Amino acid sequence: YLLYDFGDYKVYEQIDSRAFDDCDMSDVIMQYDHRGRVFARTSNKTLELNPDNIGLYFRADLSGTTIGNQLYEEINGGYTTKMSFGFVVGEQKSEYVEDKEHNTVTKIRKLYDVSAVSIPANDATQISARSISDGLIREIAAERKKALDHIRKRKKLELKLRLMEV
Repeated sequence: YLLYDFGDYKVYEQIDSRAFDDCDMSDVIMQYDHRGRVFARTSNKTLELNPDNIGLYFRADLSGTTIGNQLYEEINGGYTTKMSFGFVVGEQKSEYVEDKEHNTVTKIRKLYDVSAVSIPANDATQISARSISDGLIREIAAERKKALDHIRKRKKLELKLRLMEV
């Protein structure tokens, strides 16, 4: 993706799919625009990080604070749709072709934060909000149906037993 555009000189950056191998991801925080309040963090298990072959997937529980709930609503409402992460480069490869610089980050040494952002460096990023209650509601409905099915079967059996007694 295009990282910088200086008019006659452009800088592109990409992250290698294995750049997070051996990356220090201890006590990573979630912020807004890489500064200010902490909404979630790995050390208290409100932030989960999972690098995959597409990028860095994360899940954050924003329900612990009023401001976290507000951020959730902003993401859910489509006001904030992009994300970014702050890190220290361990290794990178650079190629220069004409007036373009192509950098590939091959190792990330330390990941500091993941952030919901107003303006991302990489416009291909995305962030979305899902409520844990969405899954819980389906789970509760399935459990209720299972319990009702069990009650119906038991009543049928009781009726059969009564008929056999007569």
